Amino acid sequence: MMALLLAASSAWADAADPVLIGTYGGKNGWNAYHFKDRGGKVCFMSRAPEKQEGKFKKRGPVLFFVTHWSGKDANVVSISTGYDFKPKSPVTLAIKGKKFPLLPQGDKAWTKDQAEDNAVIKELTAGSSMTVRGTSSHGTNTVDTYSLKGLTEALRAVTKECETDK
Repeated sequence: MMALLLAASSAWADAADPVLIGTYGGKNGWNAYHFKDRGGKVCFMSRAPEKQEGKFKKRGPVLFFVTHWSGKDANVVSISTGYDFKPKSPVTLAIKGKKFPLLPQGDKAWTKDQAEDNAVIKELTAGSSMTVRGTSSHGTNTVDTYSLKGLTEALRAVTKECETDK
């Protein structure tokens, strides 16, 4: 799964600019997009955290993603944290007390496989907020808190746009 996302990340560099499908859950809610890449249509939703905690001085953009590749993978969960992770440090996604370990590489992290993606999506659609905990390469611990308001509607939009049944 991680190799697929890394390959997709490089493919995104050659892709057309994403087209906004809509924003769900308010002005700063979940944004849903689609674009074409070499492999076909890609749809994704993203959101910045409502709250960022940690003793950091500077941090890049922080976003949580759910991505669909038309006719291929759906509900692929990933984050971009705005810093490189400390090697071999744990990254944890928590929803309603249920914790999911994420696999970090550079400034991104993913679930381990499609089954874990689907389990995360199930909890996300039933929850109201989630947190992501990680440690930067400088040893700074962070906690990012995201609202899940509008997530289900954004998920429906990207699913419909990419014509997946997952």
